[in-house]
Amino acid sequence: MKTDIILAGVGGQGILTIATILGAAALKENLYLKQAEVHGMSQRGGDVQSNLRISSSPIHSDLIPLGGADLIVSLEPMEALRYVPYLSENGWVVTNTNPFVNIDNYPSLETVQQELESCGNVVAFNMDETAKELMSPRSSNMVLLGAASPFIDIKVEEIELAITNLFSKKGEKIVNSNIQAFRAGRAHTENLIHP
Repeated sequence: MKTDIILAGVGGQGILTIATILGAAALKENLYLKQAEVHGMSQRGGDVQSNLRISSSPIHSDLIPLGGADLIVSLEPMEALRYVPYLSENGWVVTNTNPFVNIDNYPSLETVQQELESCGNVVAFNMDETAKELMSPRSSNMVLLGAASPFIDIKVEEIELAITNLFSKKGEKIVNSNIQAFRAGRAHTENLIHP
């Protein structure tokens, strides 16, 4: 088993929280793990990207080569597009469709969506809206994690346990809202790939 994931977004969206949760769940399953993070500008709005490699056998490099990513997981559609050259032939892009417009020449959302659709295997929906519908607007990253989880060979129970452990200091209500967001994202993808 091997899964190479590029996590992408902008600062403040919780991308690195996803990496932390997947890392904890992978270690619970006695899997090998390597991670490399690239942070853009330190304030909110700078690009954030993480290479996350999970395997049942030793991993020698923490960087994913061009054409080597099984998954591109992004909370920002243009950030997802930025890493498409890293996507493997049968890889999946899982992305939020709600843009974080932080540059003057941000392309039209229609153009971004057309480019994403041309990738083939894409799960794209408004994860911010899903989080708001759950009365948990700050949990878009957990919706994203849930949407990507069917493509990651880690038990759902281990991911949910890692979410619980990470948020437990914030109280049961926060834990439950994040688990609920995770499950909503997972259900969306499962309904898409297994209608």
